[in-house]
Amino acid sequence: MTEIEILTKQTESAYDWTHNLMDSVPIEKWDIIAEGVGSNVSWQIGHLVVSIYYHSIMTTVGHLPELLEKMDLRSYTKLCGYDTFAPEMKGTWTPAELTSDLQRMQNKSLEVINSLSESHLWQPVEPTKVPHPVAKTKFEAIDWNVKHTMWHCGQMATIKRLVDKPYDYGLQRRI
Repeated sequence: MTEIEILTKQTESAYDWTHNLMDSVPIEKWDIIAEGVGSNVSWQIGHLVVSIYYHSIMTTVGHLPELLEKMDLRSYTKLCGYDTFAPEMKGTWTPAELTSDLQRMQNKSLEVINSLSESHLWQPVEPTKVPHPVAKTKFEAIDWNVKHTMWHCGQMATIKRLVDKPYDYGLQRRI
């Protein structure tokens, strides 16, 4: 497998986990703030919309005007970006809007990853107002996107446990 194929496979897997977890939480519970976590499923999804754009699109190919025209990324950044809080964004987007925007961002992210050449992966990240906290190269930015997405899958699994019931990973119960 090439590096692009590996990054694509890992990214697809992280996005599949995101959907498995968010789809397992009843929509009427998406805005419940989980005690002890201080977050909810809606904020987690909104945050992933912003972070996927930043980590796998903006830092690898720059801004994409067609995405900026289709969704209000400024509002997502203001309400779901770094150092924001779930209660502040509660009720801003419906679950259908969040799901649609997340899917659009994930699809574009995979499209961008697959448009890169192997040599592009080792080029420096695109300059941004806020320097990337981890990555120096485009490979590292995309790799971080996978790790960051899975971190938030863990957050959603914890939220699900607190507001609904534990996620069923298909593990056999001990007797």
